[in-house]
Amino acid sequence: MKRPLKILFVTPELTPLLSTGGLAEVAAALPRALHARGHDVRVAMPCYRQIEASYRGEQYCFCEADYGTEKAYGALRHATVPGTDIPLYLIENDAYFGRETPYGTGAYEYHDNAERFCFFCLALLHAIPQTNWKPDIVHCNDWHAAPLPIYLKTRRRNDAFWGDVSSLFTIHNLGYQGRYDASLLGRTGMPSDLLHSGVLEYEGDMNLMKGALVLADKLNTVSPRYAREIQTIEYGAGLHDILSDRSEDLHGILNGVDYNVWNPAKDTHIKSNYDASDIRGKAVCKQALQRLFGLPETDVPLLGIVSRLHWQKGMDLLADAMDDIMTSNLQLVILGTGDPAIEEDFQTAATRYPKQLGLHLGFDSTRSHAVQAGSDFFLMPSRYEPCGLGQLYAMAYGTVPLVRRTGGLANTVRDYKPMLNNKDDATGLSFVPLTPQAVTRCIQTALKLYEDGPLLHQLRSNGMGQRYSWDRSSDEYESLYTMAMEQRQQ
Repeated sequence: MKRPLKILFVTPELTPLLSTGGLAEVAAALPRALHARGHDVRVAMPCYRQIEASYRGEQYCFCEADYGTEKAYGALRHATVPGTDIPLYLIENDAYFGRETPYGTGAYEYHDNAERFCFFCLALLHAIPQTNWKPDIVHCNDWHAAPLPIYLKTRRRNDAFWGDVSSLFTIHNLGYQGRYDASLLGRTGMPSDLLHSGVLEYEGDMNLMKGALVLADKLNTVSPRYAREIQTIEYGAGLHDILSDRSEDLHGILNGVDYNVWNPAKDTHIKSNYDASDIRGKAVCKQALQRLFGLPETDVPLLGIVSRLHWQKGMDLLADAMDDIMTSNLQLVILGTGDPAIEEDFQTAATRYPKQLGLHLGFDSTRSHAVQAGSDFFLMPSRYEPCGLGQLYAMAYGTVPLVRRTGGLANTVRDYKPMLNNKDDATGLSFVPLTPQAVTRCIQTALKLYEDGPLLHQLRSNGMGQRYSWDRSSDEYESLYTMAMEQRQQ
């Protein structure tokens, strides 16, 4: 084994403490996989109000964030990641993190989010030296942790403790960059001379992710294809030139699946367990899902969705296609929350098609497992998808994914093409055009597949035979950490 590393994994979310998307699941699974490989990994996140008291551990030390003109104060709490012995550091400040929601209310984020997460990063840099543990590398996830590589390369560059610590910045979604009015720079603790087009400035604003993309030692995102896509105008969200300039430092590593959690053979959330050798329990799970969403228990194709109801996820395309889709003999269940306008569109459709469309606005883990186990097909019509976890879970449960061929979806779902007769290795169906008609056509192809029992069984079996383990991904992260450390020493 490569020499054990000391890794500080910094994240805004962590399952089961707080989760709004896939990053929280990655933050739970990747450190666990690295820990199992012998590394000393520790996780850090804000101590949000939403975190149950039983998970918060004990207050370890006080910490401060020095903004330059003034300081803010907080505390470091020392706990463990639930279900593990991995140390968990929680940065506590009730004024910043003791709010009703973690990021904002409704469609609006808090006006001081830049200040809040810069406080988190500055306080963490002040607190970690007090723990008598020093990381070799800081693994920073998404824009909330983007200030860390910036501070390490500027204010802490010659610091006795932090001066030789490397950084990796992971892009989980380039669409969220931490972009704010430049007038807020004074509340970030960042040097004012960084506010230019070469580092923080973007169209007159301050862009925290841009700063990390420029200054982190290494960069990665969560699939090889997305790493290529974000270097183009179409997918680069305005940062394609910077990413292209750093192409040698930018890597794509697929997310993995925790098969201890997502495994139909031992899943305690589903009605009947099953595996690839005996899939009969899936029919029981399908009936249970129909009951859960108030749909008739009939033998028709059942499509499932677990998603943020958002433009990125193509949910507006689905809403626009709904009347055409519902002319077919099928059922659809939707679990998620998001854009109020899209939610309203789905509520209207559920009222119009009560025997075909089941809708639950919200999220809970039990329902998400039930959707994966009980559906025949799993629909992901994303405009872009850095990696996607839903399609990986679906394949593990013998549920055939229907996806738009982009990002991690293209990396993980092998499209069935009748003309190529590739049934022996195909795992799903895909489409490319960003139109409601393309979504409808893909679903119609799935309905024909449903009528061909042996072919449907083949694709299900192919999917259940896939293994996207975190052990494989963690091996790639090990190599990337080593490269970042070597680059910092040059």
